[in-house]
Amino acid sequence: MAVMLAIGLWGLDRGGMWGDESVTFQVAQRTVPQIWRLLHDVDAVHGLYYLFMHAVLTVHADEVVLRLPSLCGATATAGLVAALGVRLAGPGAGLWAGVLYAITPMTGHYAQEGRSYALVAGGVAGATLLLLRAVEGAGARAWWGYGTVVALTCALHELAVPVLGAHALALALLRVPRWVWSGWGRATGVVALLLLPLVWVSQGQSGQVAWLVPPGWDRVERLARNFTPGPAGPAFWGALLLMAVGLRERRTAAVAVPLLLVPPGILMIVSQVRPLYHDRYVLYSLAGASLLVAAGAGRVGRALGRVGFFGGRWMLVGGRGVGFGGRRMLVGGRWMRFGERKMLLGVRRMLLGGRWAWCGRRMRCGGRPMRFGGRKMLLGVRRMLLGGRWAGCRRRMWCGGRPMPFGGRWVRAGAGLTGGLALALTFLTQLPVYRQDRSAAHRPDNLGVVSALAVRQMRPGDPVLFVPSVGRLAALAYPKGFRRARDIALRESAPRSGTLWGREATPGELRRRLASVDRVWVVAEAHVLNPHRPPADPVERTKLALLREEFTVREDHTQDGVVLRLHVRRQPSGVPSGAATTARSPASRPAVP
Repeated sequence: MAVMLAIGLWGLDRGGMWGDESVTFQVAQRTVPQIWRLLHDVDAVHGLYYLFMHAVLTVHADEVVLRLPSLCGATATAGLVAALGVRLAGPGAGLWAGVLYAITPMTGHYAQEGRSYALVAGGVAGATLLLLRAVEGAGARAWWGYGTVVALTCALHELAVPVLGAHALALALLRVPRWVWSGWGRATGVVALLLLPLVWVSQGQSGQVAWLVPPGWDRVERLARNFTPGPAGPAFWGALLLMAVGLRERRTAAVAVPLLLVPPGILMIVSQVRPLYHDRYVLYSLAGASLLVAAGAGRVGRALGRVGFFGGRWMLVGGRGVGFGGRRMLVGGRWMRFGERKMLLGVRRMLLGGRWAWCGRRMRCGGRPMRFGGRKMLLGVRRMLLGGRWAGCRRRMWCGGRPMPFGGRWVRAGAGLTGGLALALTFLTQLPVYRQDRSAAHRPDNLGVVSALAVRQMRPGDPVLFVPSVGRLAALAYPKGFRRARDIALRESAPRSGTLWGREATPGELRRRLASVDRVWVVAEAHVLNPHRPPADPVERTKLALLREEFTVREDHTQDGVVLRLHVRRQPSGVPSGAATTARSPASRPAVP
């Protein structure tokens, strides 16, 4: 969590919001009735998030506060992923899973974005942890907690619903009893009933995602690279290899694999008919990738821990892992007792001092010399290091006159140090990616740049035309830059109209308004000005037609993909320069509501 918090705080104030963030910023500052009215027509899927951010921005409205909930959500998610790893595979796997989640660039990206995706990821991780608690017999209260968290998470963003499919598959792989399925079914049924109204309303607002396209194999590859700490190079292939090894950890894989594959798979399949998929909608599946990689790393570390040091040489104990419990040691699947005259040994041969040693089912060790693989062993003191832990024993084992450190403690310590260095190196190699991601220019658009251009170039009273109308988000997010300008196409403001960027004049009314001015500033996206791709909206087509027929470009300013142009009216033939301008002075312009 500390690692995630540090990465998230780095560059949190980028100096500019992009389009989606500006929507959150301006909608959350409306009154609750205005937000409620908006949700009837658009963005119902984000309704709960807008109401939550309304309370947050009431404290202080700026860019940093806008992103703080996402940062807190990402930090909590890192801790929850670590808790999942501890419950599934032990403290070591939990530690690495949490750190892996924190240093993945995709996590850092959405930890610094004023949208709901990081909070949704936290909700899914928390719900998965509650699911495991309920499976382990925490009682009916655990199911109530699970259902509540899932319902809130899906209300934050409707496309978190596929996580229920992931949880169902996880229960099937864990082979839980019937009473667990009964509890999960009741909780899921309550969640479905609560979400039905939201699903019904959002179906009528599907035009908001009309820009999405059916995903292909390129999107699958892109998602795979986004889900690893290193999107390219050895870090990427190493992560995939550790994931494959992690599949051998059955309990961890039973939870992590469905979480990793089911939600993206469902959305990608559905999107072949009705596009709904985007990488950010399945950010919560990243937890599954981190758990698998950590489980694989833990398995590799345990394999290395089987190697011990014996009489100055490397050794393996029966080719199997050594477990230890108090005064007993598990060798080859059987318990071997210490402090007694006899030790039960469950393997037929052991590699000792670089040579194979044959032994029967029993070996005597009561201070009596034993010939074992050509070396003598004596038991002489109370403790010995076995399996990386001290074993309570009445005698000390010697071989060839030398003490036996037996168990791979140093090997595991070296493996842990190697893993930490590998994570640090992976993070350092991705520093250019992190640095680029913390630049406002890296986002789809930088509305702060548009406002700054407007402050420098526009004069008081200048008319401004947004092409397309969504460009008005710059004025809503940064009103200071457009305070002196007149929005010539606006008929009703966004809060009053219950829309995201207001209602504009009809094509006929827009012609009359533009006929009264001789100069107009145009804020446009570069691709919209392409004459070979006319927009479908009639108002947008009218804007471009009037600008092309009646105006000419005098100034052109382009920055970060945003175009700010000054258009002046074409002079009729035979009219002296400046005459038309005199005829339409600023004082004679009709007021625009």
